[in-house]
Amino acid sequence: MKRPIEKLVTGFSWLCTIMLLGAVFSITGFLFAKGYSSLDTRLIFGDTGILDALLLKKQVFNGLFPAIAGTLVLVVMSVAWAIPVGIATGIYLAEYAGDRVRGLFNLFFDILAGIPSIVIGLFGFAFSVFLHKNVSKAIQPCLLISSIALAFLVLPYLIRTTQVALDGLPEDTRLGALALGATKMQNIFYVLLPKSLSGIMSGVILAIGRCAEDTAVIMLTGVVATAGIPGSLLSSYEALPFYIYYISSQYTTPEELLTGYGASIILLAMCVVLFSAAFFIKKRLTYMAFYRA
Repeated sequence: MKRPIEKLVTGFSWLCTIMLLGAVFSITGFLFAKGYSSLDTRLIFGDTGILDALLLKKQVFNGLFPAIAGTLVLVVMSVAWAIPVGIATGIYLAEYAGDRVRGLFNLFFDILAGIPSIVIGLFGFAFSVFLHKNVSKAIQPCLLISSIALAFLVLPYLIRTTQVALDGLPEDTRLGALALGATKMQNIFYVLLPKSLSGIMSGVILAIGRCAEDTAVIMLTGVVATAGIPGSLLSSYEALPFYIYYISSQYTTPEELLTGYGASIILLAMCVVLFSAAFFIKKRLTYMAFYRA
């Protein structure tokens, strides 16, 4: 009786996998078919020389270089804000919090993970207005506010993956250093964290992808269509997700729409590069932790 059911479940699983892979390849294939013809240096740098743009000697107004730079800076800043807070909170929940506190915080972070990104963006916009009125007139929706808002958006991923990675360690790993006289803090930093780096880095990778693709948050907190390379943390900026949204809804010619497909391919390539860098760091840290052990 179990054999036909197992075959049915296995066949359904394979079917779902094939459908998922087919959807991914169909989407990427469609983007490349539509946008491949628009991929050239002019799409990125416009009429500005490549070296002049890279060395910031001249500003690029009719290319995607400012949006690419703004996206990279935004992702790096957002992840940099979120990583210390997320990992520290995950360590507290896994190693220090009691059952009641852990249950309360888990509920809170689950709710935070379910909040729509547009609500986070609205909060960031309201926060910038508050700072503009009460702290400094120079503060307005800007790169800094966007990065902080995105950090709030990805915090639940980092917290949960850190907590799960630490909770999943075997009991002998947890107690070995303590039995040899190590303090709880030494046990966390020299044993538990190195052993759980793989799971923690998975949360970092998820955070990178979430920051790179979100449009609703940045649309309310500082991104604009033409701003050039951001001159400071308090200036407006350009980003590829917003450019894709903007050009797909405001294009006037088919050629202009093709640049949106080209921007989508560039954004996918940027995500691949960022994910590859994160995987490389993950492997290096895991290897170093294993070598120390």
